[in-house]
Amino acid sequence: MNLTPLAERFVLHFGEMGSRWGVNRTVGQIYALLYISGRPLCADDIGETLAFSRSNVGIGIKELQAWRLVKLVHLPGDRRDYFEPPKDVWDIFRVLMEERRRREIEPTLSMLREALLEKPESEADRIAQGRMREMHELIELTTGWLDDVQRLSPETVIKLMQLGAKVQKVLELADKLKFGSRDSEGAA
Repeated sequence: MNLTPLAERFVLHFGEMGSRWGVNRTVGQIYALLYISGRPLCADDIGETLAFSRSNVGIGIKELQAWRLVKLVHLPGDRRDYFEPPKDVWDIFRVLMEERRRREIEPTLSMLREALLEKPESEADRIAQGRMREMHELIELTTGWLDDVQRLSPETVIKLMQLGAKVQKVLELADKLKFGSRDSEGAA
């Protein structure tokens, strides 16, 4: 399979971005190829297209499977293993968020919880715990919000994202209505 210049640019870019996201270039390129191919690919097709050795493809596929970004499929009449990413871009986003949370956020929260349970032995420890508490609260708030967002339908998330800064105006209006109703209750 030959890549068009457009597809090649995408695959190469994903390889470079992969290293920034915590995976190696090979894994990024394999994922990009699978994502844009529109059909499941076997390891031989991947290796031939990207000029990677079979062992590099195998290692890359295992990494993508560990991230739950590709799944194994079988094609009728073919004994080889084929791989494809989730079809829905929102499913991919959710998997990435869940995996990032499991690999990066949860260990940080665990460490912070443990550190906050310790009795500070000095003023420096009290200050450090205060900062850790702030970080813990922010991460908890953020992960709770992400949990809420992940329960929404993709259509609702898109609408929410399109609102952008307009959300602030809605919240300000809600505050005015809330405080306005309190003022009118107090006047009664």
